[in-house]
Amino acid sequence: MIKISKKILVIDDDKNICEILKIYLQNENFEVYFAYDGSRGVNLAKECKPDLILLDIMLPIISGWEVCKLLRQFIKVPIIMLTAMDTIENKIEGLNIGADDYVVKPFEPKEVIARVNAHLRRQEQVLDEKNNNEINYVEYDNVSINMEKYEVKLNGKIIKDLKPKEVQLMFFLLANQNQVFTREVLLEKVWGYEYFGGTRTVDVHIKSVREKLTSKNQKWEIKTIWNVGYKLETK
Repeated sequence: MIKISKKILVIDDDKNICEILKIYLQNENFEVYFAYDGSRGVNLAKECKPDLILLDIMLPIISGWEVCKLLRQFIKVPIIMLTAMDTIENKIEGLNIGADDYVVKPFEPKEVIARVNAHLRRQEQVLDEKNNNEINYVEYDNVSINMEKYEVKLNGKIIKDLKPKEVQLMFFLLANQNQVFTREVLLEKVWGYEYFGGTRTVDVHIKSVREKLTSKNQKWEIKTIWNVGYKLETK
């Protein structure tokens, strides 16, 4: 069987970094595409349909923040942010607009490759689950989630501003009602790998899901189990 190479799109205006990433990515047999400004990055993503995107924040023409928002309008593949902006606020902002991971410059290329491979493995697991006809629809009280469409409805209305990882997280919790999960387990089950940046990303996504999916008199809530993790508790 011929193995099809995965496509990686690198959007970064630093050509030295691009050359380094090219060497390491091609050594892993990836097909690599490059864009050196935000506008070209968005257009190239539409053209080459990558399996994963490495995205810088400080870009000419269109910033990485805006590029990420534009990409999330038509693409669901993993997006890993590459940036020298290493504050927790920057990381949270990146996650909130749809990024899946965050690598701070200067970085070790082997770490980037490890993260790329981890995200791609997770993507393959998701596809395998769909192909094996795993449960892809859950519903309880006023909320329903269709993973084929990545569609969440609250009180019969589609919630359009949920990010892909927020949908996946909510789906997992709703499919496993009243079970307590540690942050580490949620990272493993939803993100599919050991998150290098720590467990804060779970807290950020939980907070966002609560804000977007809370309504009056609903019969469930996402509860914090102090010093342990979270659970979706039904009433």
